[in-house]
Amino acid sequence: MVSRESFAGWYRHRLVWVAVILLAVSAGAVVLVNRDDPETKPADLQTQIMARMRTTLEQADPGQHNHAGHNAQQAAAAEKPAVICGVRVYGYEPTEVTALADVRTVYGFHLCGVAERGRPWDVAVKLAGPVIMDMSKEPPGIQVVEATAEVMFTDRVKQMFPAKYAELALKEALAESEMADQRRRYDAAAGL
Repeated sequence: MVSRESFAGWYRHRLVWVAVILLAVSAGAVVLVNRDDPETKPADLQTQIMARMRTTLEQADPGQHNHAGHNAQQAAAAEKPAVICGVRVYGYEPTEVTALADVRTVYGFHLCGVAERGRPWDVAVKLAGPVIMDMSKEPPGIQVVEATAEVMFTDRVKQMFPAKYAELALKEALAESEMADQRRRYDAAAGL
């Protein structure tokens, strides 16, 4: 027969083992989440490239990524309006690199709004379209895709972008989350 004391001792041991098992499973989950997985590096690199593209475009004079003669109206004050950009990375070269410093060329899309004081997004000057960034220079070079009198826009994209990115450039713009973040930052910069 099992006495009450031996049952209580066994039960306490059982709780200790359950706690040990839960602790081991939790530690294993933390290790799996925080491991240095090569598949997480490209996503991290992608985020770094997006941040660098955004910063470069926002710090550049709007004329550097100007489209079809659209210029921001200069305010009477000496203060230059902020340029707020959203970006999408289609790809980069060389494709096998894992560090931002090794990226030479980035192919993507940009949508920038010139945040003049009190001017809502809907009427803001916007600069948008496929863009190629030369990351081997400091600051990175910005080359926008524009049609010419002789070459249509779609043909120009196909001339400037590698085929695997050209199709994306003709179909896809900003992700919804990137657009929402850009609008939030634009409203703050325009004082809205």
